[in-house]
Amino acid sequence: MSGVSLEFILMLGYAVSLAFIALLLEWAARHAHRRSVGASTVGFTYHADRDIWICPQDQHLFPVFSDSAKGVVIYRAPATACNTCRSKAACTDSDHGREIERRDLDGLEFGMKRFHRAMSLTLLVLASLILVIELFRAGGLYPRIVLVSVLTLFCLIAQRLSANLSQGISASLGSEAADLAANTQPIWGKFAVPGQP
Repeated sequence: MSGVSLEFILMLGYAVSLAFIALLLEWAARHAHRRSVGASTVGFTYHADRDIWICPQDQHLFPVFSDSAKGVVIYRAPATACNTCRSKAACTDSDHGREIERRDLDGLEFGMKRFHRAMSLTLLVLASLILVIELFRAGGLYPRIVLVSVLTLFCLIAQRLSANLSQGISASLGSEAADLAANTQPIWGKFAVPGQP
């Protein structure tokens, strides 16, 4: 331990702290995203076998629109059922029926999630930069092995996060191009929604 300076320990601790904050930010973003998705469908039950949602009043919400490029499906309850429902005021203000928008949760198409991912990457890059600078300043074999090991770990984490970020951005850009090419399609013909024209 004679070759390890206090400055080395402080720099390593600071870099590890930045990486920990980046991972904590990732966890918090995922948690907040799951909660916000769940809050919009409280009381509703999704039945994957029939691809419908059922509301607390036992009305069915059928798919009325799908965009496979963005991974979005919009479900709507019949307007006649919603407009006569005693719980309408607490459920929706639409005269066209309650809607639920289901998105592909594997993508990074949500803006806040993408923002948090970019912040995490920025913190990891900063932590890696600190380690690279300290790698050139450190003397002795042991401190350099520790720095290279931690730097390799940070680079692997940053590569994984940036790959997910770039996939989300390219998917988002690809879906905008698909919209321009009229790739979105209503699926009213596929599912008949009672009470809808």
